[in-house]
Amino acid sequence: MKIISYNVNGIRAALNKGFIDWLKSANPDVVCLQEIKAMEEQLDLTLFEEAGYKYHYWYSAQKKGYSGVAILSKTKPNHVAYGTGIETMDFEGRNLRVDFDNVSIMSMYLPSGTNLDRLDFKLNYMAEIQDYVTNLHETIPNLVVCGDYNICHEAIDIHNPKMKNVSGFLPVEREWIGGFIDSGLIDSFRFLNPDRVEYTWWSYRANARANNKGWRIDYAMVTKPLQDKIKRSVILTEAKHSDHCPILLELDL
Repeated sequence: MKIISYNVNGIRAALNKGFIDWLKSANPDVVCLQEIKAMEEQLDLTLFEEAGYKYHYWYSAQKKGYSGVAILSKTKPNHVAYGTGIETMDFEGRNLRVDFDNVSIMSMYLPSGTNLDRLDFKLNYMAEIQDYVTNLHETIPNLVVCGDYNICHEAIDIHNPKMKNVSGFLPVEREWIGGFIDSGLIDSFRFLNPDRVEYTWWSYRANARANNKGWRIDYAMVTKPLQDKIKRSVILTEAKHSDHCPILLELDL
């Protein structure tokens, strides 16, 4: 199974930049999208269906043009879970999960902490999603949590490790993502590429992408029972429909 996760920073903008042609070429089985910034009714859904994704699920934020996640799939899942049931996070459309016979896949968009209010919101989300995923492990042992975590874990994941006072690389955030992994998850990219320096997001400022001054904040985390199933985990830096690039996880199921 080939799974792609991609923060598109606006699905309508990505479509205007050739997203569908790229998707056909990449040809994953399942696509997790974050920051779609659109309601389902604002999209021409036939574009995705004609690309081979007959089954598509959209979970938008209540606020128009903001946040939101989606999952596109070539095969019909057994079950679709919209949100988490946690009111404090669900109004921003940040979690969507599809369950198949031998694996469940979540598209997750963890908040950024750009100011003090949002940092408090982010830290609260982090605590609640930790509990939610830990409980989910008990009933769904084979779980993939894909998405934009808005956190760099280690110094290798950021172009300037001295940025310790910036949200996304704060000690409290790094400690949390380390604990999230230790709770029974595997960072699939780092598992297969312990020393590889690659990023998934670049600021639009100061020509950051051309200079590769990036951050690795998008992850395909898998639960421990899937460890032996991880076949490939790569960052697709050549795709340029967003300030992020997609990541690909291949599981041998």
